[in-house]
Amino acid sequence: MKELAESCTSRRSFLRFLAGSPLLSLVGVPSCTSRNSSGGGGDSGTSDLHDLGQLVSSPEDAINVFDFEAVARNTIPPAHFGYMATGVDDDATLRANRAGFGRLHLRPRRLVDVTSVDMSVELFGERWESPIVLAPAGSQRAFHPEGEAAVARAARSKGHLQLLSTVTTTSVEDVTEARGAPVWYQLYPTTRWAVTQALLRRAESAGCPVVVLTVDLPVGSNRETAERWARIDGRDCASCHAAAGDFAGYVRRKPMFDGLDLSGLTGLDTPGLTWDFVRRLKDNTNMLVVVKGIVTREDAARCLQHGADGIIVSNHGGRAEESGRATIRSLPEVVEAVAGQIPVLVDGGFRRGNDILKAMALGATAICIGRPYLWGLGAFGQPGVEAVLDILRAETELAMRLAGTPSIGAIDRSSVVRA
Repeated sequence: MKELAESCTSRRSFLRFLAGSPLLSLVGVPSCTSRNSSGGGGDSGTSDLHDLGQLVSSPEDAINVFDFEAVARNTIPPAHFGYMATGVDDDATLRANRAGFGRLHLRPRRLVDVTSVDMSVELFGERWESPIVLAPAGSQRAFHPEGEAAVARAARSKGHLQLLSTVTTTSVEDVTEARGAPVWYQLYPTTRWAVTQALLRRAESAGCPVVVLTVDLPVGSNRETAERWARIDGRDCASCHAAAGDFAGYVRRKPMFDGLDLSGLTGLDTPGLTWDFVRRLKDNTNMLVVVKGIVTREDAARCLQHGADGIIVSNHGGRAEESGRATIRSLPEVVEAVAGQIPVLVDGGFRRGNDILKAMALGATAICIGRPYLWGLGAFGQPGVEAVLDILRAETELAMRLAGTPSIGAIDRSSVVRA
């Protein structure tokens, strides 16, 4: 492992030297435009200039969201970055989420007045300036000391909805204060109903209007990429992380579990979870219930049958089952099954304004981003998150103008075609 680290260091030093050398034009190093259809380099999509040491030094210098990924990779501890970056098994679903957008082409309309663009959307009676939502992600202080609070302040300054993870490293009360308004609370069902009830009560008391039940991880998943990154992390992690198998020790470090009786708690998810749980949630909270992790028309129909107020089409960012199927491919059948009765949000692989436009064309009410804002957080904290949101909004507005769709309502199935 020592030899590997020394080799990587030597390679970086050589590439930095090469970047400033006239030899660069002679040796055939790929240019910054040499990306594949999914953005290049697996999920990252970073340009080859990043490998040559050309990292942005401030949020204002970023050209696209991938610039933040390159910086975050250098600033976040390896094990923590691996936790963020990983898919499962061969990361096929992770890559599919990106590649799926390349299989959709836009059909721009001409001679449309796009002097002004309205990107606003409505969710449960509340109007938002753009369809971009901050997806739930656990343990954000692993990426930056201010974690979820920094993200909440960015969401506040830019006017975006934020979803907070069950395993947040900042309490729902502190996040709500930093956000200046309630957030939606993402819920893992846990293996003890008493613990779940306590989480629901706390989120509701904090003013959360919506609980987002995650259903795509009834058991653990095989995150090999995370394990490989952890193996190159030379830090002693025992002081922060509970021993393997000590699940109660793990959640004791998560503020949403403060003061709870954790005896008998063995996991955040339960393999015995059934559709009855959705109705049970509805009967035990005044919050609206959104089900996250739906990817088929059959399950979308069952969400309606069991009283769900909304759906998030999601494969957990490629971190659950290795289906190999992109969420953008799953979205149309879910939208068709719901038939406009409840909102349908979607996450998975969104990195560009064109991606957002394509999802809206397929019927999404809003889209959720995860890794991009975490890259911004890890790279520069709150200013990084704000810059990521600015870039995605600017790209989406430009995409809408060029497509001849001056409002979200003007985007429909005719705006896209399968490749």
